[in-house]
Amino acid sequence: MADSSIEIIKKYFPELTSKQVSQFEQLQPLYALWNERINVISRKDFEHFYERHVLHSLSIAKLISFAPQSEILDFGTGGGFPGIPLAIFFPEVNFHLVDSIGKKIQVVNEVLKELNLENVFAEKARVEEMKTEYDFITCRGVAEIPRLISWTKNLLKRENNNSLKNGWLLLKGGDLKEELKFNNIFYQFYSISDFFEEEYFIEKKIVYLRK
Repeated sequence: MADSSIEIIKKYFPELTSKQVSQFEQLQPLYALWNERINVISRKDFEHFYERHVLHSLSIAKLISFAPQSEILDFGTGGGFPGIPLAIFFPEVNFHLVDSIGKKIQVVNEVLKELNLENVFAEKARVEEMKTEYDFITCRGVAEIPRLISWTKNLLKRENNNSLKNGWLLLKGGDLKEELKFNNIFYQFYSISDFFEEEYFIEKKIVYLRK
């Protein structure tokens, strides 16, 4: 099956360097090893690892090409998604991966070490207590959007250096009408099925928000 191998990534991102391909190839065996000890990816999803975790994360790279030296916070990173695939794809961009569960950050740090990814810093932290500012905040289904915004609204830089203004890039699915009933914030949906043809992405969206 294509979605269980690196081929699905190469299909949509043929411009990858040999180093990037090698790093992506290492992801599945690394996560298979660690998932046996600390469950960061559901068992039923693991056979679709490259489609449902890596390619899903990389949908953000179809929407925006982060400028070099941009600072990205991946909030509630879990096992490192979307942060780790994006960090492989954007080696000149700095990623800060944060989760409140130490075991998940342990897995992330082991994966980073094996891949020799030097543009990523991962730590156990509560985002409400953080002070650093970022160009973008990424997140994959951690909490409802209003709560997520309230926790992180003070963590965005004012100066914009990318094609999109600084804001949030959230990977979400399903009906989001109730989550988006708040004022004074701009939002836009992007259907991931516009980027990838696989059935899994039909209901999946990137929600871009900015102040």
